[in-house]
Amino acid sequence: MSLTLADVEKIAHLARLELTAAEKQQYLEQLSAILDYAERLNELDLTDISPTSHAIAQQNIMRPDVAEPSLPMDHLLFNAPQQKQNQFVVQAVLDDSSDS
Repeated sequence: MSLTLADVEKIAHLARLELTAAEKQQYLEQLSAILDYAERLNELDLTDISPTSHAIAQQNIMRPDVAEPSLPMDHLLFNAPQQKQNQFVVQAVLDDSSDS
């Protein structure tokens, strides 16, 4: 598939690019070559090939889920600037100002 100069200008406009005449010609050649290659891929006979999501087989490697004791609460809250009832106190991000 070969692009026209108008196609390149439209793509540049959509991408908000300002191109010189030389750049437009360069992109015309490069984008046309990419589309020609993609068209060649469409010609391949893939009827006996099953779809894959990865080029090589993938397998998750997971460790067993084992409950372990956590750190003591005083160690967890040691550097907390503010704490209340064994929790971090932080400034509200979404504050309803109509309550004030």
